[in-house]
Amino acid sequence: MTGNEGPTPSEPSITRVEVPVDTRAPGGTTNAYLVDGVLVDPAARTDALDAGVGVGDAVGGGGADGRGDAGGTGVEGRDAETTHAVDAIAVTHTHPDHVGAVAAYAELTDATVVAHADHAERFADATGIEPDETVRDGDRIDDTAVRAIETPGHAADHLAFAVASRSGAGTGDGGATDDRRELICGDLAVAEGSVVVGAPDGEIAHYLASLERVRDGGYDRLWTGHGPPIDDPGATCQRLIDHRVDRERSVLAAIEGGARDVDAVLDAAYDKDLSGVEDLARSTVVAHLEKLLAERRIDEAWAERIARGDER
Repeated sequence: MTGNEGPTPSEPSITRVEVPVDTRAPGGTTNAYLVDGVLVDPAARTDALDAGVGVGDAVGGGGADGRGDAGGTGVEGRDAETTHAVDAIAVTHTHPDHVGAVAAYAELTDATVVAHADHAERFADATGIEPDETVRDGDRIDDTAVRAIETPGHAADHLAFAVASRSGAGTGDGGATDDRRELICGDLAVAEGSVVVGAPDGEIAHYLASLERVRDGGYDRLWTGHGPPIDDPGATCQRLIDHRVDRERSVLAAIEGGARDVDAVLDAAYDKDLSGVEDLARSTVVAHLEKLLAERRIDEAWAERIARGDER
């Protein structure tokens, strides 16, 4: 936090900027976030994000030629009109629809670029730049109110970022007390529908554990990677857990009903039209099969069947 004034109970506020990007997520946007000097998930350069960061022609009212939307819409937060000094850049995970402008904003802001300690090489491959620092579970992002929370499942390198409102009152030593807990949760959760957890990057067991952790974490709001924020974190996480458990039951029922390859399981486990999303559904079925195989709940012959299905 910059400046001489101490934090107030309402700080730090979170600003959400919807960034149009090539994504399979409904709505065609990824949410970038600005909080306490940290820029999270800059998926692409846009005028709205430039204005929030305080760089580019958008700050002076000009256009951001060739950088996505030229409008200032899609911005939400308690201080959505405020320019934020960016000291650090981080991502929830390195899928292409979350990292497209990491390098650009790092150059523009000279911010510290932060990556998951176990996936720094993957981060460099996805963004085109090496991280300056790495974090593990519970680490602060620079000297901010933002902490990294490991939430693997949707992606192996998935992080969420916990943000606590801070107040010096009541500590006796000028320290901070937590008033409200919010989480920038990336693709862990969505307000409606479900999250793709697909092989080879997605792991169902890890995803369920991450949902349980966040469900029980006492958060007041989840800020999602796509779509609106979630104001009932516990109920939403439980809904997503129930959805995955139901899908697992469908996969098991398909096998018990005679399915002997991935295609047969896919056909039996989904009772809806998969036009346009069949590849995502297939990768999800494979992820469920891998979990069941690891738990020895299905025959080892499925290892070869999964491998054959992956060759498609």
